[in-house]
Amino acid sequence: MNDFALMAKQLKAVSDPNRLKLLACLKKGEVCACDFVDVLNVSQPAVSQQLKKLKEAGIIAERPAGTWKHYRLNDDLPHYIQAIIDQLEEISIIKCDC
Repeated sequence: MNDFALMAKQLKAVSDPNRLKLLACLKKGEVCACDFVDVLNVSQPAVSQQLKKLKEAGIIAERPAGTWKHYRLNDDLPHYIQAIIDQLEEISIIKCDC
C-alpha cells in the first residue's frame, strides 16, 4: 500500500465518532474489548467491527487474552494520527476482570 493510500485509510478510520471514542479510551493504555460495549452503547459484534477498522489501518494492536482480545494504541503512529489522538479527551472506563 502506498503512502497516500495508507494515509487515506488511517484518516478514514479516525473519521467516525465511535472510533474516536475507542481511541479516547485507549489513551490510558490497554483495554479489553468487552469494556467498549458500555462506552459505545452498542453490541459486542458492532464494537468488534469498529476495532477491526482501526486495526486494519494500523492504529491499534490486539493481544489475545482467553476468550477476549485486549487492544492498545500502536507505539509508532504517524504524527497526523497522533495529533488527532492527542486532541481527544480521555474517556475513563471501568475495566473488567477478564
